[in-house]
Amino acid sequence: MEPVIITRTAETRWQAVSDGRTVGHGDLAHRPDGRLFVSVDVWRDPVFDRLAAAVLADLPGPVHTLVAEDDPGLAARWERLGFTVGRREREYTVPTAPTAPTGVAVLPGTEADPERLRALEQAIRAEVEATVGWRTMPAEILPGPVDTLPLDPAKYAVAVRDGRYAGLVRVAAVRRRARIGLVAVRADDRRRGIGRALLAHALGSLHRQQITSAWAEVDAANPAGIALFEGAGAERTGGCIELVRR
Repeated sequence: MEPVIITRTAETRWQAVSDGRTVGHGDLAHRPDGRLFVSVDVWRDPVFDRLAAAVLADLPGPVHTLVAEDDPGLAARWERLGFTVGRREREYTVPTAPTAPTGVAVLPGTEADPERLRALEQAIRAEVEATVGWRTMPAEILPGPVDTLPLDPAKYAVAVRDGRYAGLVRVAAVRRRARIGLVAVRADDRRRGIGRALLAHALGSLHRQQITSAWAEVDAANPAGIALFEGAGAERTGGCIELVRR
């Protein structure tokens, strides 16, 4: 095998070159919550360890990476470099459907009071952080200081119980498919069907927009979240493993 030269070509990219040709590259992503995620794509298997080691040598810990659950070979490569399993995530596709009455009042985010909506999200984040931690939530909803974030009410719906905002659902619609990024209920309001009502409202709204399905990610260690989506007819379509080297 020809010698391999590895160079950091940009702040977030490394390149492996052999005999004048690119044989792989490594990439770095800064997630909104501050975590560093790396990926390595190689044309020749022996290059992986050298390229990954070069990337890791340039970065402070901890460093994370994502691997599909059906790719144990790639997971084993990262584990050889000192990575361990941080969390497992299930991916689901759920069909949309007309909304049926649930007995729970749900407001579109555009009709909710903006300050009360922000206060609800902050309260839920604080409750999650005090228990399972935001590391168990999808990375796309893990921003920095929450009080400085722009909040798009059109992506939310809010459950109201006894005059107080009790839970929310966050949806991003993309063409004929959508992503359900968050379904969360205040701790004092759980086990009252609010999560099911929020999910049903979201699926009904998407159905009216002629969006036929949505997808969601659920932590494998979250049985309540799994039961919520599977109870709505969700089909598991895959999953991923988050590995971390500290």
